[in-house]
Amino acid sequence: MTTFTNPILGGDRPDPAVIRVGDEYWLTYSSFEAAPGLLLFRSTDLVNWVYEGSALAEPIGNTFAVDIAEHDGRFFIYIPFIPTPWSALDAPAIFVIHADSMEGPWSEPIDLGIRGAIDPGHVVGEDGKRYLFVNGIRRIPLTDDGLATAGDLEHVYDGWRYPDDWVTEAYALEGPKLFWRDGWLYLVSAVGGTAGPPTGHMVIVARSRSVNGPWENHPHNPIARTTSADEKWWSRGHATILEGPGDEWYMVSHGYENGYRTLGRQILLEPIAWTEDGWPVAAASDIGGALSAPAGAAPQRRPESPTEEITGFRLGERWNFHAPSRGELRRLTVEDDRLVLQGKGTGPADSSPLALVTGDHAYEVEADVELDGDGEAGLLLFFNARLFCGMGIDGSGMRSYTGGIRTHWREPAPATRRLALRLQNDRHIVTGWWREPGGEWTRHAVRYETSGFHANTIGDLLSLRPAVYAAGSGAARFRDLRYRPLA
Repeated sequence: MTTFTNPILGGDRPDPAVIRVGDEYWLTYSSFEAAPGLLLFRSTDLVNWVYEGSALAEPIGNTFAVDIAEHDGRFFIYIPFIPTPWSALDAPAIFVIHADSMEGPWSEPIDLGIRGAIDPGHVVGEDGKRYLFVNGIRRIPLTDDGLATAGDLEHVYDGWRYPDDWVTEAYALEGPKLFWRDGWLYLVSAVGGTAGPPTGHMVIVARSRSVNGPWENHPHNPIARTTSADEKWWSRGHATILEGPGDEWYMVSHGYENGYRTLGRQILLEPIAWTEDGWPVAAASDIGGALSAPAGAAPQRRPESPTEEITGFRLGERWNFHAPSRGELRRLTVEDDRLVLQGKGTGPADSSPLALVTGDHAYEVEADVELDGDGEAGLLLFFNARLFCGMGIDGSGMRSYTGGIRTHWREPAPATRRLALRLQNDRHIVTGWWREPGGEWTRHAVRYETSGFHANTIGDLLSLRPAVYAAGSGAARFRDLRYRPLA
């Protein structure tokens, strides 16, 4: 019997949206402020996923939870964008992109004119009309081509209320995903809040014979929830339920790994069974161990170590810009054996660093850094503009950072414009090294402990990622950019 273990995609990949296309499955997830965004993965068995590209070269705002839909042979991704300091938005707004196939090319985003809503979920009603459901739970009709609205938002579902003594972050009725089965329309939602206590987030289900309701709540809600902080996966929620290989059903959701909230929300898979009266139930009591894989699934493959060959470097699958402005991708060029990154901002915080998503508990990242012009550049473990650690050079010495600020420590590194840097994150203990070209490694005198670098500390739903940055009016050249998981 073939088995798999969670996560099926490690690292910070929250709010997964999945669609079945023939005998294949396609997946994307919230990319927030990353560019490229909305990374696309393909699978034939729901366990092993291959990166296929990006659907969104540059975000219009902070890219929240999307939904993928197919209608009359055309594909759509409905995208909520949240205002950022660099965007033109003044309220949460829902856009759509479309393509002839999941491979793309994808259109430019089209503004649907929906404001003050997130988490779109697409469905075709029994009337043949198209609708979007959003957080709340509210609904708005779409035109037949799915590229405009045909009415106003209206409240349609009150949700299911958990006992008041359950320990959650907030009620937060969100993430609607809808599907038809045997004449029933099922509405899968999340409540309890995606951060906060580990027992917060959960998956609830309701159903109706019509897109217009009335909605009947599952008699055994929630169908998935972390009930104890002793479990491996915390804050489980934002789920899609779909038919998998061999006519079996599965649920794809996200969750934090116990002890590694720093890695963000990772993608989880679990089997779904159906009761005689037509309700979906989670078939596994514990998703922290080995689970039976879908019929015909290949042995689970873990991602290869993303050590980069500079000549083949590409944005998307591994590296993305954090909090980019429009045109951010033009800051990066590849020249023979080096990446050249134009400077931006005044330091790590506002430099839109180039960051790598990782799901490893322990790893090393290394780069040979050379300055070109005025500014600074270096190597970081980066959560967001308020929380990071690492080191950089400015030609006059080394700058050390932790907790999102420059430290008072003056590392006795040489005043040079080129230095190799290395950071090791060994289960939250971060150690740095530096060396001149051809020289020996010198350990940075200060180590950092980063287990608290996560969403509940800083109030931002991101993860701690290796990153390189260049700030100021000049540029930086990065050679031998390497990442290596540790046992």
